[in-house]
Amino acid sequence: MKWVTREKAKVDRIACPWVISRFVDKNPEFLFVPKDKVMEVAEKENAIPFDTPGAELFHFEHNGKEYVSFDAIIKKYGLTDPALLEFARIVRGADADIPDAPPESPGLEAAALGFREIAKDDHENMKLQFPFYDAMYAYVKQKMGGKAKLEHSGK
Repeated sequence: MKWVTREKAKVDRIACPWVISRFVDKNPEFLFVPKDKVMEVAEKENAIPFDTPGAELFHFEHNGKEYVSFDAIIKKYGLTDPALLEFARIVRGADADIPDAPPESPGLEAAALGFREIAKDDHENMKLQFPFYDAMYAYVKQKMGGKAKLEHSGK
């Protein structure tokens, strides 16, 4: 399936392809386009838009709290892995200004900004960052007392 979002990805626009490829879609194709073209490209390419205004899979509020697109994907696809839900808190804290951000969130944001600077494009950015996200997910699982091995549910 095709997925489309805004170009020049950092936290949420890398976290979303990671969770999609690991838990939702066995063979995703990601398109990165200018912000004002996302919905148009989604229509033309029959792609699912994410992390862009007007998309179903975008930031939302619930009970006065802000959630990011990563959360929207988890909610839409019914993902319930406790480690993934805890990892979502870290992603949320790195991508949104929330009062209860986990201590790992600033590090995730810093790494995302650094990777964006050294990557030649968004696809290379994903390739570079996915092992980092795999490691962060394994860290969260281990911290929660689970197995540290990443299980690719969608693969």
